[in-house]
Amino acid sequence: MPVQEPETPKPATGASVNNNTATSEEENTAAEKNQEERHAADDEVSGLSLTQIFDRMEKVINSKDGGADFKLFAKLRDEASRIIHDETEEKKQELASAGNGEEDFSYEHPSKAKLSGLSNIYREKQDEFHRKQEEEHAKNMETRQAVIERLKNLYTNSEVGTNFFREIREIKEAWSQAGQVPKSEFKLLNNNYFHHLNQFYQMLDMNKEYLEQEYAHNLEKREHIIARARELENEPSVQKALNELQYLHKLWKEEAEPVAEEFREKTWQLFKEISNRVHERRAELSSQIESEQTANLEKKNGIIEQIKKLVQPEKDPNHNYWQNAIKQVEELRTEFLKTGSVPRKISNQNWNDFKQVLRTFNNRKNEFYKGLKNSQQHNLDEKLKLIETAKAHMNTEDWETAIPLFKKLQEDWKKIGHVPRSMTNKVWDEFRNACNVFFENYRAKNDSGGDNWKENYKKKKALLDELSEVQEAEGSVEKIEQIKNSWNSIGKVPREKLSINTDFNRVLREKMKLNKIHDYDLKEEGLSENQVTDKARKIKNQIADLEAEIVKLENNLGFFHNPTPENPLLKDTYKKIEEKKSQLESMKQSLHHMITGE
Repeated sequence: MPVQEPETPKPATGASVNNNTATSEEENTAAEKNQEERHAADDEVSGLSLTQIFDRMEKVINSKDGGADFKLFAKLRDEASRIIHDETEEKKQELASAGNGEEDFSYEHPSKAKLSGLSNIYREKQDEFHRKQEEEHAKNMETRQAVIERLKNLYTNSEVGTNFFREIREIKEAWSQAGQVPKSEFKLLNNNYFHHLNQFYQMLDMNKEYLEQEYAHNLEKREHIIARARELENEPSVQKALNELQYLHKLWKEEAEPVAEEFREKTWQLFKEISNRVHERRAELSSQIESEQTANLEKKNGIIEQIKKLVQPEKDPNHNYWQNAIKQVEELRTEFLKTGSVPRKISNQNWNDFKQVLRTFNNRKNEFYKGLKNSQQHNLDEKLKLIETAKAHMNTEDWETAIPLFKKLQEDWKKIGHVPRSMTNKVWDEFRNACNVFFENYRAKNDSGGDNWKENYKKKKALLDELSEVQEAEGSVEKIEQIKNSWNSIGKVPREKLSINTDFNRVLREKMKLNKIHDYDLKEEGLSENQVTDKARKIKNQIADLEAEIVKLENNLGFFHNPTPENPLLKDTYKKIEEKKSQLESMKQSLHHMITGE
């Protein structure tokens, strides 16, 4: 951008210090600065992951003058909203591809609440910044008005012997250090200042000694500015050089005027030539940015191609393939978001290509699992048929026909594949119970009759009454464990009294809940092999569920910039994780003792 010479204030009689041109240039410079800030914010935000964006937002909030960075914060907030929206749409697309209707979509992005919280905190920070800024502007206004009054008194009410050279230096220094004032007041205030400065110069024109001192001092400032401008030609950071050059032009207009006529044009032309050479370095900056963006584009296109290969594997994919592919795509997705910006003219197309290949991957994955779901549903239907048959014959006494039938049912059950996980335990319990009823009836009919069933009922009734009296107190665990083992050692009861088993299990659950006891806490004796197997299976399922809960809690910690136990927001989460890990260890030990028979 070619540099134009500013209006030079002339101290000659009848001349005036015209600051209109300077004001116009400042407005143009401010507009250019705002545009550069917007582009800088775009480049700074582009390519950041959601976690990185939150990290930057927290840094802005916690900075001393964070309220002033509203453009950067707004850009970060908008980028975070876009990522959250896109990821939510991807989830919605996954559900739709799996055959679910929009009314079934209730996904809440885990980072949505955090974004809202950070935005609210920053809004308060920005309000506080504006309040302080208004106070500071009012204070600066009073300071500048005092400087103008001092300047006015310098040429109207100066005492004999006043050192005009020193006074004007102090006044100009005070004016440059006075700080910002409201924009609505600046132009009038600035014109007023330069009006009185012009009046001072007219007065000074009558005193050649002081005028020569003023010229010499300003010439020295110009030479310092020119020397620094020369250094900017070799400044490694082009952006830094441009920013500092802008500041040097401000100093030139405000503190290096006027100089003697013989140096005025000469120094200005030299400064302008150097400034133009520094401005020409913009091409270096553009070339560097273009080179980096081209490399980023190649990298991002390479990531898109890698995902495309995962979408179209050479062999028919199975469950293990898709699980590995999901992990790889998540890593590639993170890498894509971490990669910097690409050329602006193809930025949208590159992003759309990335979203489209992710959508295609999710659709193919969902198609596979939809087919798998259909297969599991078929298996469920087949097992439900076996359960129906087992229930229809569990009370029969036609042993010659029923025994081969139940053995055949058990063999067929083993041959059928997986069913939906949510139904696994339910259908197995129903089938097992039906088989147990049949084989218990069979054993009962062939029993020698040595068991006293009615006496067994009385013993179990007494144990049930004893269990009902257990309260929340020290030693309750041992008491409940003793009652349960005694119960296991008692034989059968009459058929019409079988409901006592249901009553006992119900009361047992209540007392265990009251005393905060888990199934795995009880050291049971007298269990049959099938009972031990069933209990071990339940504990394994509980271990898997608990491990999943711990992983989820630990993953949630990653959403925070400072995920340490000392963070007040995370103390409860860390406490919960430790409790669950302790519970997990107890469950694993109980399972080990149960399997090894210790």
